[in-house]
Amino acid sequence: MSVGLVSRVTRSRRLGARARNDVKRPLERLHERIATGDRGWLFAAIADKVAERRIAMNMSQRELALRVGTTQSAIARLERGGRPPRIDTLLRIAEALDCDLHVELVPRA
Repeated sequence: MSVGLVSRVTRSRRLGARARNDVKRPLERLHERIATGDRGWLFAAIADKVAERRIAMNMSQRELALRVGTTQSAIARLERGGRPPRIDTLLRIAEALDCDLHVELVPRA
């Protein structure tokens, strides 16, 4: 293989990879936002609401954990925003806090 052909093949592969990266699926975009630290918009809001409701109900993290079927440390991590909660966990937390869970999809401007 000649040097010119190798560079064209390499350049073509790079361009193909770049084109594939431009068309990201929603989950990939979410993972990217999380990895780049842009998670405050969603996960911090969830964490705040869980903590506010738990405190308003005079409930400890341990009590909430028992009702949800998880550990106190998992509730503490969630309230700190340390780990994004799974949807099934959020549903159990909402039930334990006597709340409804609403997810809203808003079209981008």
